[in-house]
Amino acid sequence: MHCTCVRHADLPNTSRLFNDLTVHYDRVADLYPFPTNDLAAIQRAARFDFPADRRAAAVAALAPLNEGNPSLEKLAQPGTVAVITGQQVGLFSGPVYTIYKALTAIRIAAELNAAGTPAVPMFWLATEDHDFAEVDHAFVFGPDHHPVKLTVESDGGSAPRPVGNRTIVHAPINELRKALAGLPFADEAVALAEKAYAPGQTLGSAFATMLRELFAGSGLLLIDPMQESLRKLAAPFIRQAVEQMPSLIEGIKVRSAELVKRGYHAQVLVDDNTSLVFALRDGERIVLHRHADHFTGGGRKWTTEELVANAEHLSPNALLRPVAQDYMFPTAAYVGGAAELAYLAQSAVLYEKLLGRRSVSFPRAGFTVMDERAAKRMAKYRLTPTELFHPERELRETLAARLVPAELRQRLETTKATVAGAFDALDKDLRLFDVSQSKALATSRRKMEYQMAKTARKISLQILAKDEESARDTSSLSGLAFPDGHLQERVYSVLPFIAQYGMGFVNDIYEQVRVECPDHQFATA
Repeated sequence: MHCTCVRHADLPNTSRLFNDLTVHYDRVADLYPFPTNDLAAIQRAARFDFPADRRAAAVAALAPLNEGNPSLEKLAQPGTVAVITGQQVGLFSGPVYTIYKALTAIRIAAELNAAGTPAVPMFWLATEDHDFAEVDHAFVFGPDHHPVKLTVESDGGSAPRPVGNRTIVHAPINELRKALAGLPFADEAVALAEKAYAPGQTLGSAFATMLRELFAGSGLLLIDPMQESLRKLAAPFIRQAVEQMPSLIEGIKVRSAELVKRGYHAQVLVDDNTSLVFALRDGERIVLHRHADHFTGGGRKWTTEELVANAEHLSPNALLRPVAQDYMFPTAAYVGGAAELAYLAQSAVLYEKLLGRRSVSFPRAGFTVMDERAAKRMAKYRLTPTELFHPERELRETLAARLVPAELRQRLETTKATVAGAFDALDKDLRLFDVSQSKALATSRRKMEYQMAKTARKISLQILAKDEESARDTSSLSGLAFPDGHLQERVYSVLPFIAQYGMGFVNDIYEQVRVECPDHQFATA
């Protein structure tokens, strides 16, 4: 596998906050106490005392889901730290960046161990989230690289239930088999999905099974926050958060306003009615609204005292969750995407008031993977990686322009230069005669230049339309690298990549993860 670095600033929709965190750390040092992609920084963050009784309780709580994993015994030892990442428990492990998150955590833990700091990688299964529409589908591709959407059927209907507890009624295994047909290792990919996403499994258990298969032998520990033992472990922290919520919310509002004032963005909208917790009741996750002396939601009212007394039945929101995680486990680094790390700029207030320490906010590795055939097509049309990160219409125009015969291209350029020269000369004379006429000429010039450019585009696209092979190449390249206007890693499941490259794909990607490098990797496999 050969990789080329692509800066995040050259990727579509990169936020200013994330770019500064990864490239201009000095600008955000007051928001994030440790720089990213720095092993020494993680080692500094690892120097804290973690309560022995809480460590023992955490290990005991993790045991049922991680039986036989040697990382459990390691985590039980004083001084061992955790490198944690996580993701919603979606169909077929969700977008492939889920796999890149896990591999980043595994790589960091391995390098910490080699450097003398005992560490284990951990994966937080976001089973509590209740937005089923976000996780009920997955996208795959076949030999033509066109995205195919697959959807899972589960029990629970439209109720806001934690997605991890939803039972699979029908997983689209046959649809998956059809979509992957023609890829060399399709049978392996289908077998993996069929084993994990069997009827009767929950989305949480299926997701966990798939991760175990993909990362067998890596020491990755799985965390399911819906487990009663973990809820009990988190309860003292949740009680504290509920009791202090008015001041916590006020602190987050101040921080959010500060972020906006500095030209960044507040990832989560927070107002006076925001609650940092959800209520879990009768199998549902209920949105709470905070008022002066009580909370409302799900058709009932709770006092603060009632929530405090039922802390084991509360679920943290996106801002509180990472802090709760670091309370429960000895976290030295948290691996996340741009949005998740943006949460932490707001959550800093919660860390300061509730925990008193911070872990390193570490960007996950990112990849766009192209096969040899796609790489040859890129070479044929002289395409760079960043030129692929545009909508298919724009890519078509780029390819079309490069298909114009050299003689015709030269004629168009010569005509353009001749017209420009004539306008320049005329404008010079008009300025001496009547400035208002010069302004009118400028308007006419813009119209003519627009028409000339339009004619050039029409010629290019007509040539592309007549060249069916190039049209297919455009569609295939766009569908693989930038499907539906999104980065590949944010759309496709890992399954089509396994179908293309075999089960060794995960290890091949692992070999390309660089702790010291924040860049996106454009890989040819």
